[in-house]
Amino acid sequence: MTRLTKEDLEAARDRLVPDVVADGLRVLFCGINPGLMTAATGHHFARPGNRFWPVLHLSGFTPRLLKPAEQQELLSYGLGVTNVVARATARADELTAEEYVEGGRLLSEKVTRLGPRWLAVVGVTAYRAAFGDRRAQVGPQERALGGTRVWVLPNPSGLNAHWTAATMAEEFARLRLAAEGG
Repeated sequence: MTRLTKEDLEAARDRLVPDVVADGLRVLFCGINPGLMTAATGHHFARPGNRFWPVLHLSGFTPRLLKPAEQQELLSYGLGVTNVVARATARADELTAEEYVEGGRLLSEKVTRLGPRWLAVVGVTAYRAAFGDRRAQVGPQERALGGTRVWVLPNPSGLNAHWTAATMAEEFARLRLAAEGG
């Protein structure tokens, strides 16, 4: 991969990154919003310190560790990726409360249209902001979007020191088992 400069990353600010989606997925993973590395490369969870891809593999969702550039392969496993807010920023704290609420509304429409079995929001803070559920915790939620169940997962960002890759993989695996069970 070409080494991106600070200028390359800054030029990616506010860029949109296409979803990796299809109708009827087992699980649609939903990030907070694209980071600048993701926007610059066009690949979800592209920042080297992000643990999404390793945790996806450790939890049994994928048979091998995928690289961000292989994101389209997710579809063959019944998985997809989207974001609560489409706009790329350097940090999630650059997003406004209004963007989260609007993102939650648009995400609800997308989920209703695509009909995945599960929506997995990676980041409890993003879920709380997007859906106005201040008491949400990691795990399955009472909320459903049409026929789609909702699960909140820990944020795989390297900045989330509360969760190790191993403990995140355990939570992802709980979702995998639920998604396989129906």
